[in-house]
Formats: sequence, structure tokens, C-alpha cells
Amino acid sequence: MHLYLRVTKMQVEKVRYEINWKNFKVGYSFFIPCLDPPNALKEITPTLKRLKYKFVHKIVLEDGVQGIRVWRV
Repeated sequence: MHLYLRVTKMQVEKVRYEINWKNFKVGYSFFIPCLDPPNALKEITPTLKRLKYKFVHKIVLEDGVQGIRVWRV
């Protein structure tokens, strides 16, 4: 079974994000600003599980903005 990686659109709190998974290497991360981090995590989890990569996440405050930082490990 081949998993075709390309740009995947995710929607978190009605905002669309596009991530090029083919170029998303181990050690890379992305930040999603959000008002409700636990709910936002529920919204992105299906995409992360579908990719079958290992990820870690942390609820963070970056430049005064609350959100989730997700790393590929």
C-alpha cells in the first residue's frame, strides 16, 4: 500500500492550512494558532494518523499567540 504524500488541506477553527507533507522532514514543525487547543488537536489528529508519521505536539504561547506546535519525530 502506497501513501501518496502531497499538499494536504486541514481546517482548524474554520481556518484552512496547507502543508506539503512530502517536504515535511523529521525535526520540522508547524504552529497552528487557536483559541481552543484541545479541540484544535482533535481536528488535526485524523490527518496526522492517516500519514502514519510520528508526531509530538505541545500547547504553546508564541509571540503572545496561543496555539499548538506540532513536530515530526
